[in-house]
Amino acid sequence: MSTKTDKIDRLAELTASTETSTGASLWVEAWRRLKSSKMAVIGACIIGVFVVVAIVGPWVAPYSPTAQLWRGEVFTNQNIFVGPRAENWLGLDHLARDEFSRMLVGARQTLLVGIVSTLLGFTVGALIGGASGAALVLGGKVGRRIDTAVMRVIDIMLALPSLLLAVSIAAVMGQSLTTVMIAVGVVQIPVFARLLRGAMLAQGGSDYVLAAQALGVRKRRIALGHVLPNSLSPVIVQATLSLATAIIEAAALSYLGLGNPDAAEPEWGVMLAQAQGYFDSAPMLAVYPALGIIVTALGFTLLGEAMREALDPKLRS
Repeated sequence: MSTKTDKIDRLAELTASTETSTGASLWVEAWRRLKSSKMAVIGACIIGVFVVVAIVGPWVAPYSPTAQLWRGEVFTNQNIFVGPRAENWLGLDHLARDEFSRMLVGARQTLLVGIVSTLLGFTVGALIGGASGAALVLGGKVGRRIDTAVMRVIDIMLALPSLLLAVSIAAVMGQSLTTVMIAVGVVQIPVFARLLRGAMLAQGGSDYVLAAQALGVRKRRIALGHVLPNSLSPVIVQATLSLATAIIEAAALSYLGLGNPDAAEPEWGVMLAQAQGYFDSAPMLAVYPALGIIVTALGFTLLGEAMREALDPKLRS
């Protein structure tokens, strides 16, 4: 009996491969297209530099990011700005802290918030969307009712502006770095859930699904073993794009004072918020973290768009 089931599953996989050219070859072809895409290369280079800086930043920073230095001594007077010089490549901020060291160390916290919040949104959203999509593929009144109930909640979350929802969650939970991660992650849950559910619904009417049903494969195995894996490509691409959104939204929450309560710890959003009071006298204090956020988000966006074009058959030239 098990041998017959294995043969049926193998036939279903072969039927699916006629339409998708197998999962392995799809990813190999996508990798080949990514390597030849200038947009992907530029995005990957930006992300690579950002990740390296975030990892080694605290060890290569020339000064402590929280130390108030002035020619090697503690400096207590505020609002005295020093521009770029040999000792301080990006100058000193309003508390005489080395701006270059703060940018290096702050990159780690920015990367941490982006990755953790995106993983949270991806994991929970994929579980909800996968369960809802599987319920539709399995069919039946119970499955449709489950899908309807879940999607109405998702629609309500999508109807709210993402930043407003994140601010509301952060305000309720209190000021902390963990709060920022959870708030940004919750905002991304409905996006992943809706996307995976739609992809599974589209795959449910494919020829290989009909062939598997004709061969007698169980619906549960079709949904979880064939439809779900073939529906993950757009969700993975969206995760790359959501990293850029997560970094921007985390910076916005920090800018609004809902991030790390320790203002001395460097984070690009916090640095941008602290610089707003000195924009007239020292605008570069705001320019440096703003450029870091913009360039990093651009890198993830370029790579995500290149992945989308490489995996979408409609966009292949």
